[in-house]
Amino acid sequence: MRMQLPLIRTSNEHPGGRSALTCRFRCGDACFHEAPNTSANPYVGDVIAGALSRRSIMRAAAVVTVAGAAGAGLASPVAAAESSAKSHSPHKPGGSKGARGLRFTAVAPNTADVVTVPDGYRQNLVIRWGEPILRGAPAFDPEKQTAAAQAGQFGYNNDFLSLLPLPGERNRQILVANHEYTDEVLMFRGYDAANPTREQVEIAWAAHGLSAVVVEGDRRSGKLSAVSRHPLNRRVTATTEFRLTGPAAGSDLVKTSADPTGTKVLGTLNNCSGGTTPWGTTLHGEENFNQYFANASRATDKRYGIGTAASERKWERFDKRFDVAQEPNEAHRFGYVVELDPYDPSSTPRKHTALGRFKHEGATVRLTDDGRPVVYTGDDERFDYFYKFVGSKRMKKGASRAVREHNLSLLDEGTLYVARLTGDSPAIEIDGTGKLPADGEFDGSGEWIPLATAAADGAVSHVDGMTADEVFVFTRLAGDKVGATKMDRPEDIEPNPHSGKVYVALTNNTNRGVGANAPADEANPRNANKHGHVLELTERRNRADSTRFAWSLFLVAGDPEDPATYFAGFPKDEVSPISCPDNVAFDPYGNLWISTDGAQLGFHDGLFGVATKGERRGELKQFLTMPIGAETCGPVIQDRRVLVAVQHPGEINGASVEKPASTWPDGPGKIVRPSVVAVWRADGDDIGV
Repeated sequence: MRMQLPLIRTSNEHPGGRSALTCRFRCGDACFHEAPNTSANPYVGDVIAGALSRRSIMRAAAVVTVAGAAGAGLASPVAAAESSAKSHSPHKPGGSKGARGLRFTAVAPNTADVVTVPDGYRQNLVIRWGEPILRGAPAFDPEKQTAAAQAGQFGYNNDFLSLLPLPGERNRQILVANHEYTDEVLMFRGYDAANPTREQVEIAWAAHGLSAVVVEGDRRSGKLSAVSRHPLNRRVTATTEFRLTGPAAGSDLVKTSADPTGTKVLGTLNNCSGGTTPWGTTLHGEENFNQYFANASRATDKRYGIGTAASERKWERFDKRFDVAQEPNEAHRFGYVVELDPYDPSSTPRKHTALGRFKHEGATVRLTDDGRPVVYTGDDERFDYFYKFVGSKRMKKGASRAVREHNLSLLDEGTLYVARLTGDSPAIEIDGTGKLPADGEFDGSGEWIPLATAAADGAVSHVDGMTADEVFVFTRLAGDKVGATKMDRPEDIEPNPHSGKVYVALTNNTNRGVGANAPADEANPRNANKHGHVLELTERRNRADSTRFAWSLFLVAGDPEDPATYFAGFPKDEVSPISCPDNVAFDPYGNLWISTDGAQLGFHDGLFGVATKGERRGELKQFLTMPIGAETCGPVIQDRRVLVAVQHPGEINGASVEKPASTWPDGPGKIVRPSVVAVWRADGDDIGV
């Protein structure tokens, strides 16, 4: 029996699908503030729903068959963490068939308080918030937390994950994780948001940042476990010293009373997604850094969403650097891409100013034909832009100290670009409903507009009226000036290592076309876009350093019954429903894997795989689902293992330590803990084959 997919919205949800608690602590209620971008630049988000051919719309008229599962067939979250889980849908898109890498039975959308994985797959908890990873760190005790303990324990709200090889140690790898933000309401019993204690604030400082921890695989299964107190294990926090590098380092715009040199920064904040470099380091994007600062008044602060009153966490009470009125340049030292060397726990991590300052969702790297790095990164804000950095120095091969130091400087010299997209249909044919224009598709061309170039002997601005320092520190304003295309929250941007095509996840924008906000255009034909979409870019001649590209719709998310949705032309009665694409990754076969954040279809977030080539291009299948309140982060897709970060489980409006909304991962009576989960096939074979 076919069942209509319910498009329900709970009272807990804010615009964009996040819970009120999530909006409050992760991004400072950004959806409830005026969008910082008030420029008149064209709005790209709506250009997208168009690559539907008229034939595909007719073929997609079928109703998707999905039964919402209320449970996952497991006794408890503890059992879910260590056992196989069952799929609970009479409709199994593709079943055991499908593109290579996607031959699993799709998991049905559900609201179960577990991580649900396909039939024949198993899972385990790799590491939880608070588990000790450094020598001397105590076991986690939620009733006896201290800043000193947290500084040696795995941080809170794991997001981006990277797995790097560990030569010489069999079955071991280095796991690097971002810790995006803290949710004090779910961390501390009796938390008083109006009057946090110094100890609570310092614990939160220690729970932010990054973790590097060695993990070991079980040779008889896919189970992955953390190796505590390994010499390479490391914690980076909100008080760790960083080196500010690149063209804006030493500028008057980044000097403070504590750092008159403008080159030393304490800490990294709100690290969201990231990337792994070809030279063996990890990149981490500082995203919603604005919410940590208080008492701003300048127009440049407003463009970055920094508030004029007290901050949510009240950190400015305990360190004046978070008070813009007292330290006006401290906020200029956040909003960059951070680079960490996981193989040297004594190294000083870097913040690369040449990649610009904005709300970096992440940073992914490919090399030009002659070995120079190209970095793609999105600004996760309604109506903001996405960018590319093309380096001018070539990567060197080898493991010597000199080679390592050279490669660590690759992201300090090169040119920063912002994207402008142009549709190929008359504007009058874009009415905001998703109706196709006369040519039967939404697509077009694009260009990378240069903003500034950094070299060893200085930097040059390409933006009239702005110095190079201003471009790199106030990058959003530079994008405004050159007429970059407004997007619907550009999040993760990742080049496909098989084809070279670049995929851009645009999560949503419920403000599009609403009131005085920018209306639909060819980049997104749906006004009030609550489900998001994915763009596919093809750089001219498939060269990473090209300044021209073609773009087209790859996926328009939402209920497959909705005529405005699109799955690269694949039959819509054979796909899983998806909403709010966020982080993306590729498997060994070139399939795109998409994690979601704030899904607006009445079910929990999940991880999905979609074929990007061949006759099954557009076949999208759900691989797993999240517990109550959780967002899907990571992910890492290997031959025989999938890793995801389960972020902010139980983060539902009204929840607290005393009144938890979720019992994941350890069951009733235990505090809810963000964790990393590994998934593998029970028979030990490769994922999805």
